[in-house]
Amino acid sequence: MEIILKYFPELTEKQNRQFHQLQELYEEWNNKINVISRKDIDQLYERHVLHSLAIAKIIQFKPNTEILDVGTGGGFPGIPLAILFPECDFHLVDSIGKKIKVVKEVSAALGLENIRVEQIKAEKIKNTYDFIVSRAVTAFPIFYNWVRKNVKQESQNKLQNGILYLKGGNLHKELKKFESRISSFEISEFFTESFFETKKVIYLPI
Repeated sequence: MEIILKYFPELTEKQNRQFHQLQELYEEWNNKINVISRKDIDQLYERHVLHSLAIAKIIQFKPNTEILDVGTGGGFPGIPLAILFPECDFHLVDSIGKKIKVVKEVSAALGLENIRVEQIKAEKIKNTYDFIVSRAVTAFPIFYNWVRKNVKQESQNKLQNGILYLKGGNLHKELKKFESRISSFEISEFFTESFFETKKVIYLPI
């Protein structure tokens, strides 16, 4: 939990409490339904929570911003972002039912009223949103084809509406066809831990 306060020291008492609850909740649910690798559960705050919050170093979502988290898995990046931005609306989706069960239970235990959770494939989502977020669910061009239909045309934030994608490694080939429009942010510029050395936030306005 200290690692979150290191980079986000101005949390409210409620946010502090909600972030603090995450370890116990995920340990409990991971024992029933394995959604986080065993080696990662001990590094939950660095490898999952803080990694998710890298998006908040790129943009501070305005109130009433609508955000879709595709392939949320155990609730990342959606749950940490929903805690940090309680006045925004989050729709967390995954095609795997057991993962969605964990996300529902964790969200309910945290008292997060700004989250809607649904088992659905990305291609079948019809609603539109200000931003689509995700954490490395597939190659970026495939992801773009899934969700480009779901971005609202009219922007209300400092950044134009679009995709915010968390991914690591060498992405040159994957992003080549978007290179004139895409921005890539090195997470290591925000967080000093070695885990983030090759991790990036990819932003594509749509």
